[in-house]
Amino acid sequence: MSRIELKHVWKIYPRGNVIGVRDLTFTCEDKEFLAIVGPSGSGKSSTLRMLAGLEEITRGEILFDGKVVNHLEPGERNVALAFESYALYHRLNVYENIAFPLRAKGTKGALVDKKVKEIAELLGLTSVLKKYPSSLSGGLQQRISLARALIRKPNLTLLDEPISHADQRVRHELRARIRRLHDDLALTTIYVTHDQAEAISLCDRLVVMYQAELQQIGTVEEIWNRPANRFVAYFIGEQAMNFIEGEVEDLHTLFITTPEGKRTFKFEGEIDSKYIGKKVTVGVRPQQITVYRNKKEGNTVAGVVRIIEFQGDKTILTVDLGDKGKTSAKAVVPAHERFNKGDTVWLYFTPEIIHLFDGENPILKK
Repeated sequence: MSRIELKHVWKIYPRGNVIGVRDLTFTCEDKEFLAIVGPSGSGKSSTLRMLAGLEEITRGEILFDGKVVNHLEPGERNVALAFESYALYHRLNVYENIAFPLRAKGTKGALVDKKVKEIAELLGLTSVLKKYPSSLSGGLQQRISLARALIRKPNLTLLDEPISHADQRVRHELRARIRRLHDDLALTTIYVTHDQAEAISLCDRLVVMYQAELQQIGTVEEIWNRPANRFVAYFIGEQAMNFIEGEVEDLHTLFITTPEGKRTFKFEGEIDSKYIGKKVTVGVRPQQITVYRNKKEGNTVAGVVRIIEFQGDKTILTVDLGDKGKTSAKAVVPAHERFNKGDTVWLYFTPEIIHLFDGENPILKK
């Protein structure tokens, strides 16, 4: 069993009194795959380094299976690490790099050989076992670092951008292998990445951080459909959520003002009556917008296509909403649907996809 708990954890760097992590509390359950995402400087790597024992904790507690590990050295925590920087032993060949954690624990030769060959096959390293890291590409070195981290059964596996240097095709393949290894070896894994697609495809739950603080933790579905604040709504999603100014008309209706007049939208969920007559921010995800070529009444707003981005299986349209380009919205359409710059289109928001915000705070309960 490996249950990891952070309780009110702070990291304050003395030089400049910089807060790296502020009052962080969350739990990673036994055998869970937890991904931590956030922009640069949000505290992701500081959190991972404190879990590993590479950074001292300023305040708070980290517990492994109920035991406080704040003052344990990295080697005493039985944590497996794979970082973006590889940290390989360049005087050892690939085989010995991967075998190193097992040999350090006193594992016997035959078992070492078996485990090294198994993990090497899973990560496509069999052909380079006799080579030295310095002669290999960055992508291969990253896989070696990953293999070394995953070869033994640790209390916790920490992965910090472990496949960021691999090319796009290889990354898709490695994601599947990482998840398979996690499941087959019954690991408890915390994965730090800036790549949302990577995190979403791998994780059981997602931790979103911003400005050193936890913003939300939950499944992808929970965070996608019920973001805790406007930052999370904007940050999660390969195409960021659109934000448009509107005004609440009644408990189930809002309107958006356009040069052609008010456009009325029905929305689903509950809203406090104090917001009736008040300006709010309307949030809609580009992937959930339906684009029509002909005028539609109800829950639509007209606009002009200004930018067309073809992305293989889909096309992203940037649509100006009629106020001299001050307000625009992105919409994702199938690649076979052809549009031209200057086309007038109608964007349809179904009631259930609409989010409402007052400043940073969501006000629509779904």
